[in-house]
Amino acid sequence: MPPTPADPPARAAALGAEIEAAAATIERDQAIPETLLTRLHEARLPRLLLPRALGGEETPPWVYAAAIAAAARHDASVGWNLFVANSAALIAPFLPESAAREIFAPPRAWVAWGPPDGTEAEAVPGGYRLSGTWHFASGSRQASWMGAHCPVREADGSLRRLPDGRVAIRTLLFPAAAAERIADWQVTGLRGTASEGYRVRDLFVPEAFSATRETPETRAVPGRLYAFTMQGLYAVGVAGVACGIARGMLAEFAALAAEKAPRGQVRLAENALARAGFARAEAGLGAAEAYLDSVLRAVWETAPDWGAIGLEARARVRLACSHAIAAGVAAGDWAHHAAGVDAIFTGNPLERRFRDLHTLSQQIQARESHFEAVGAVLLGAVPAVFY
Repeated sequence: MPPTPADPPARAAALGAEIEAAAATIERDQAIPETLLTRLHEARLPRLLLPRALGGEETPPWVYAAAIAAAARHDASVGWNLFVANSAALIAPFLPESAAREIFAPPRAWVAWGPPDGTEAEAVPGGYRLSGTWHFASGSRQASWMGAHCPVREADGSLRRLPDGRVAIRTLLFPAAAAERIADWQVTGLRGTASEGYRVRDLFVPEAFSATRETPETRAVPGRLYAFTMQGLYAVGVAGVACGIARGMLAEFAALAAEKAPRGQVRLAENALARAGFARAEAGLGAAEAYLDSVLRAVWETAPDWGAIGLEARARVRLACSHAIAAGVAAGDWAHHAAGVDAIFTGNPLERRFRDLHTLSQQIQARESHFEAVGAVLLGAVPAVFY
């Protein structure tokens, strides 16, 4: 592969013009064009959270967030698919090395999967027997491997459990060709993610190609990055996408404001309300980005090479991510509204980004309930489970 800069955000930003030029095609075809996909792989952007031993970069979380934001600024679906591919790579430290290498060592490795949906895997000699249907597999059209998260039904009929008594959710991985894709991603925004459904029937998955995401202390690879919970790093990725979309919307508004003069008024760039609103949106988004950066750096400093970050650190990561997502939505909403009628036309960059941003705001990482959960921890409550 050609040499790339050491800074992942710079690599993503360097592809900005190419990403933006492909945005309309990505939305229409619900796929990343092959030329751009090759460029993303050459820039190693799907390998930011992969262990170095597997050819990854183990990028610190605040650098990772900035790289995802730099891509999402130009197209939300590209940013989202990169975040999901990187999140899926977090299973690698929990797999046997030989299986991890088979899946992730190829330079175009890409794993896609959907959330658990109650489907159970059957424990059989040497592995698992799997049949079921899942949804929301972002990036599945680029995937080389797929995964399914599910409880395991033992031979005696009982459900496998974690040491604390909870039902264990196991991740089973299999080549993408083993799954049947379901073309069901008809949505308002993030259309280019092709977050479709998929199904498998009576598929055998060897034990080596399975792991659990729920116990970070059981990983086989050391490093501070993997002391962060997978769910916490999912939130970091979504925060990066939200901030990136908002950055793109503010940039679009600034370009519009330099030219647009509403009927009977001065240019938006000379309008006092527009100036003040833009400044407030910039401050709100910038403060949230700085807070996220600060929290992730601070937690990194005390993260262990083995084991997992503690409850308060998990809560602060979640808070910084939730705040960044909310700030991104607020800044984007302001830019869309302040642009006036220009933002309502299909194909306008503000219109597309507005739909993308509000599709993101419906995802589990953007739930308002995260603030209540964090507040409970910060005020002394000790929940049974907190990711």
